[in-house]
Amino acid sequence: MAPVSAGMTTRLHLICAAATASTAAVAFAADEPLDPRGRDSLARLAGRLPSCEVVLRSPARCAAETAEGLALDAKPEPALRDCDFGRWAGRSLAEVQAQAPEAVAEWLQNPRAAPHGGESFMDVMTRARAWMEGLLAVDGAVLAVTHALVIRAAIAHALGAGPEAFGRIDVAPLTRTRLSGVGGRWTLAALVPLKDDR
Repeated sequence: MAPVSAGMTTRLHLICAAATASTAAVAFAADEPLDPRGRDSLARLAGRLPSCEVVLRSPARCAAETAEGLALDAKPEPALRDCDFGRWAGRSLAEVQAQAPEAVAEWLQNPRAAPHGGESFMDVMTRARAWMEGLLAVDGAVLAVTHALVIRAAIAHALGAGPEAFGRIDVAPLTRTRLSGVGGRWTLAALVPLKDDR
């Protein structure tokens, strides 16, 4: 990574993808389209985002459709992908909890656990941290459409909190998180729904 100049400021705008069927069902995300509610909410928000030098998105279908609905020409970035939920992907939390209550309890209590065979919260945080550290060499604004867990990881990193903080951060669909990177460290600037963002 290039050295970070003390005078450089990176402004990072993270947009949480619009709602999908998994959002409403409290399910483990799979690669799925937006639901009608998610698509409808985008029409009122296009053109309300700041112009940025770099515009990125998760490779997921819901992120691509969110970016398109917000009139963003966003480049796919693998580091912004959602958590890999392994064999739980596409299943509801209630269903998995009924079949494997001990595994769900372990997953909720231990941020380093991945009983589903995918990524742990710690894995997502490590990925988000590495991506954010690379952005500190960018003098300007970056906008990225991604997922709630990735944004929660970014906020926890900015606050200097560990992966245990995941359960204490709530990020709703179409929320914008603003972070500022100066002098090699990040600061949380705002967390606001796009419908209230001015």
